[in-house]
Amino acid sequence: MEESQSLRSLFQSAKDAKAELESRGDTNSQSYQDDVNTVIAKFDECQRQVSVLSLFSANESLDDLSTGDLQYLTLEYHLAELMQRASSSDREAALRRALQQYENFLTRLDEYELLSAGDKKLFERYIANPSTFTLAPLDDAAARRDIKVRRFREEKELKQKLEYLAQNEARLQSDDDDTRRLYLAELQLYVHQTFQSLDLLVQELSMLSTMRQAPTPSQHVPEDLRERSNLGGANYSDRLDPSLSQLLGRGRNGPLLDRKGKPMQPFTLLDRRTQLQQGVFRSGHNLPTMTIEEYLDEEHRRGNVLQGGEQSGIKPEVDEDDLDKADEETMKARAWDEYVEANPKGAGNTLNRG
Repeated sequence: MEESQSLRSLFQSAKDAKAELESRGDTNSQSYQDDVNTVIAKFDECQRQVSVLSLFSANESLDDLSTGDLQYLTLEYHLAELMQRASSSDREAALRRALQQYENFLTRLDEYELLSAGDKKLFERYIANPSTFTLAPLDDAAARRDIKVRRFREEKELKQKLEYLAQNEARLQSDDDDTRRLYLAELQLYVHQTFQSLDLLVQELSMLSTMRQAPTPSQHVPEDLRERSNLGGANYSDRLDPSLSQLLGRGRNGPLLDRKGKPMQPFTLLDRRTQLQQGVFRSGHNLPTMTIEEYLDEEHRRGNVLQGGEQSGIKPEVDEDDLDKADEETMKARAWDEYVEANPKGAGNTLNRG
């Protein structure tokens, strides 16, 4: 009896500490991570005591469970949530531990037939292929949106039901049936949130696995042709068109093998006479390597083209509905006409007058 009382107080203390963590904003601080690990240790101790007391058995039914023991069915759920928040150098391994706790939580509820028909089907889908589980196809945005809206409404209803049952604490302490309904409503809410967490965790694990298996490039391959010709060397040039020597260096007269003897380009063995014959009709100057449009696009990308510029030569259009502006433009035009009449062309040139 003393051990059972210790389990009850420890479990309540762990739940209170977890609720306090959820209200904190310093999730990246070391103190927060230390507190997360402390709460995980409390729930781990609760799990150990539940195992020692043999509170749950696959041979029992829901009616065999006492009302006070129903709350301990949520242990794995709380642990899975905390494991997602814990900082770890191996994020993938931490997420897989959280997935295992969620799976244990659903398995225990399934044994006691606490999963609804819809949740049982989702759980069977997850067990069939955990690595590809999803609430809706990832490539169907409309379906995912509809399911997200529907599950949001269901979760809201479950929270309202839970809040209604928990609002009279005094009645819960005296009425075993109300307390039992409260614990069962809590389990329904946690099951609903578990499947949402599984959907997100599987996606994150898939991305982490893809990143881990992606080949790392042996060296940086610059995008700019000028960098490829000389990686940061003294011969770097702002010219977009390569020089004739660079063109030849990448052509037939360039290196055929690297230092390890690996061919760097396709080649045909020719004698010197044949090479000279092929160069007879070669142009004596650099031929264009890009069009003007390509050159301007490259300059735009490098930020060497000024945007906007002088607009004084462009006469703005006058809004016909703006009468004051139209009158002003008319008066300017009349004043200019009068000036031109009073000062004919050449009137100020007195050098050639006799």
